[in-house]
Amino acid sequence: MSLVVTGATGNLGRLVIESLLDAGVPAGQIAALVRSKEKAAPLAERGVELRIADYSRPESLAGAFAEGDRVLLVSGSEVGQRVAQHRAVIDAAKTAGVALLAYTGVLGGPEADFKLADEHKVTEQAILDSGLPYTFLRNGWYHENFTENLAPVLEHGAVLQSAGDGRVASASRADYAAAAAAVLAGEGHENATYELSGDIAWSFEEYAAELSRRTGKTISYANVPGEQHLAVLTGAGVPQPFAEILVDVDAAIARGLLARRNGDLARLIGRPTTPVADAIEQALAA
Repeated sequence: MSLVVTGATGNLGRLVIESLLDAGVPAGQIAALVRSKEKAAPLAERGVELRIADYSRPESLAGAFAEGDRVLLVSGSEVGQRVAQHRAVIDAAKTAGVALLAYTGVLGGPEADFKLADEHKVTEQAILDSGLPYTFLRNGWYHENFTENLAPVLEHGAVLQSAGDGRVASASRADYAAAAAAVLAGEGHENATYELSGDIAWSFEEYAAELSRRTGKTISYANVPGEQHLAVLTGAGVPQPFAEILVDVDAAIARGLLARRNGDLARLIGRPTTPVADAIEQALAA
């Protein structure tokens, strides 16, 4: 039996493996499902087993899992293609007879009515239909969604969004990774659903104020209509379909859908979630 992390060289998957190793799981009990052996070489050097497969090539998934494996399906990054990709992984996991299939979905599950949630909801239903023991890890927003690209914010002195006075209960990517690792390596998570979010829900006005405090510059929150937000994003080179998704997410934030907090994330990781101020500090120091 192995603990298998798919997308293991991606931002989240890599951190899940780090969390497993930090928790004392022997590297020999961890398998990384990756597309590129070369990109995953640092994992192999640490003793992690590499399994080469691609979500988009179902035939490559034959033999990717073994009976009794506990698998984390990290959702794919190619919006519009994820349902087919995820179904290929689910089918391979069912054929192999894995002991657990954990999936990184989105906060709110079936109640999430924004576009980015659509493929996650279909995937969750496909997992239920498979009959496999499952864990749904419904991740809220990552701090890094906002802090990884601060250059234009600092250049223009404005956090531009169309979220009104909505609040975001975000957490660090490492927090979500630690939760996934706790489920993979722990017991009692079969057929469980966790709504994962940060301990504190913050507003964009508060976020801008924290940036101002950290940088010594005046950073304001520019709340604009969705149409204007879309025009700014596409004007900056964001592809239209993805820009529409981002604006739609802001509308969901305005409706309070990403401010939900129930403590699941902190309970799984056994500590408070990382404050957004810490993520800002880290990003500014990079």
